[in-house]
Amino acid sequence: MYYKMTLEDKVRVPPHRLGEDLEKVILNVLQEQLEGSIAKDIGIYIAVTNILNVGEGELIPGDGAVYYDVRFEAAVIRLALQEVIEGQVVETTSFGAFVSLGPIDAMLHVSQISDEYISYDEKNGRLVCQDSKRAISVGDGIRARIVALSLNEREPRESKIGLTMRQSGLGTTTWLEEELVEEKKGAA
Repeated sequence: MYYKMTLEDKVRVPPHRLGEDLEKVILNVLQEQLEGSIAKDIGIYIAVTNILNVGEGELIPGDGAVYYDVRFEAAVIRLALQEVIEGQVVETTSFGAFVSLGPIDAMLHVSQISDEYISYDEKNGRLVCQDSKRAISVGDGIRARIVALSLNEREPRESKIGLTMRQSGLGTTTWLEEELVEEKKGAA
C-alpha cells in the first residue's frame, strides 16, 4: 500500500529562482508537480520528501531555465484490487460514504456496507443498519476491501475506487472492536 521510493527525474528550475538554494527550489518544484498526481507504474504520489542527488545543469537554447537530473525520495501509495485498506469517512450520502485513503477518496456504496437494509439519517448525517442499529458517520475509521479500481493519470479527481465491508474482519473500527469483545466472551 504505502511505499518509500527512490526515483529519478529531470527537473526544470525556472530562471527567476536560480539565485535561491538549489536543493530547496528543486524539492519545491517536485512537490508542486508530483504530489497528488498518479503515475501508473509508480502509484499515487503522497509526498516528495528528500533530494538525494542533483546532477549537472543543462541549458536549452531559447529557454532561460536550467534542467537538472535529480534523484529523490518520495512516499507513494499503490492500490490493488482485493487489497484490504483502512481509511476515514469524510462524507455520508443517501447512496453511501466517501472514504479518504490519504491523497484520494474511495466510495463505499450502501449495498456494500452490510447484508442488512441501510437507511440514511439525513438529520445526523449517518448511515444506519436497520436490524443491528450499527451506524457509519463522518470521522469513523473503517477497514474495507477494494472491489473496483480505475485510476486516471490525467485527471486524478476522476479516479474511481469502490470498496466493500460485506466480509468478516471488515467494518468500522467500532464494529470490529465490538466483534472482538463478543469473540472473547464466547471463548471464555
